[in-house]
Amino acid sequence: MLPFIRSDLAQFNAYKPHPSSDTGAAVPTQLDRLDTNESPYDLPPDLKQKLAWTYQEVIETNRYPDGGHEAIKNAIAEYVNESAGISTSLFMADNISVGNGSDELIRSLLIATCLQGEGAVLVANPTFSMYGILAKTLGIPVVTVARNPNNFEIDLIAAQSAIEQTKNPPIRVVFVVHPNSPTANPLTLHELTWLRSLSEQVLVVIDEAYFEFSQTTLASELAKHPNWVILRTFSKAFRLAAMRVGYCIAHPEAIAILEKIRLPYNLPSFSIASALMALQNRHILLESIPQTLHERNKMITALSQNPALQVIESATNFIFVRLQPNNDDSKNTALKNLHQQLKNQGTLIREISGGLRITIGTPEENLRTLNRIQAALVTSH
Repeated sequence: MLPFIRSDLAQFNAYKPHPSSDTGAAVPTQLDRLDTNESPYDLPPDLKQKLAWTYQEVIETNRYPDGGHEAIKNAIAEYVNESAGISTSLFMADNISVGNGSDELIRSLLIATCLQGEGAVLVANPTFSMYGILAKTLGIPVVTVARNPNNFEIDLIAAQSAIEQTKNPPIRVVFVVHPNSPTANPLTLHELTWLRSLSEQVLVVIDEAYFEFSQTTLASELAKHPNWVILRTFSKAFRLAAMRVGYCIAHPEAIAILEKIRLPYNLPSFSIASALMALQNRHILLESIPQTLHERNKMITALSQNPALQVIESATNFIFVRLQPNNDDSKNTALKNLHQQLKNQGTLIREISGGLRITIGTPEENLRTLNRIQAALVTSH
């Protein structure tokens, strides 16, 4: 360890979104990439051509990007109002901050609330790992509670107890995902009631990365809860994972703080142009959602017929599947074997939290995945 590096960083592992095979087996060159919850569909060719024209004729690569983000903020605010069914302009540009993916916004929120020993964060596992990872890299304590193993609802008694008993430092931020990843379940009425009851001393971060698939948002409640922040992204339904554009919706005072913290020129010009184009053509890009939801339901129905599998109901573009053997040891071994067997055949899915998270792909990818899972389970039994 280099002597000038913080000693606690030796305990961390770098985030690796695409882990390599751990068996040394060759991975097929043609892969069904169902492990990162991206859209399986690229931008339509005509929109790519428009972006290519923008890059060639409009963007000056020797100039810095638009550091104020006014155009993209206005476009996002219009979309948020529309998608929340809000007839008036409830949200304006000063309710929006944009980041290099939601990760940058999460990090900025942590910096704004918890640094210098002022706060800890609360997460309910299993959930999106970056909340805890980013907090720990900043030296911020992470308090974890469990979820109900059957429906993955947060253990609200443990969560409330943690907030009341954690004093040095106190819990300043609660992170929830709506719907949750990797388990695909939306927030329940009990969870929502609890979030609404939290003191304004606690920041509630509601990650709606999969809003376009769930069509469930808490945006209309933000005006009543100045301690709430909603995160969203262009990486999923809008098909712009390569561009790394995330945004948050919040009270103008919270946005003003985030604007103080974010790095200047944090979004490249091409990313800004891509997000603007996506919003202007959202009626085209979001047309794929009904097919994705139809394919998801087909996958759930087919996999649920196998007695070796427990398939969790999903409100998003992925499903979470668990194996049901006689004991935990055999389940863990079977899970790893199934995951590796699928990888060897060219299907990449995510082994996580005692289950498999499977992104919904194209109909062809989904059919191959179903056939490979069914064949692997027959072989293992």
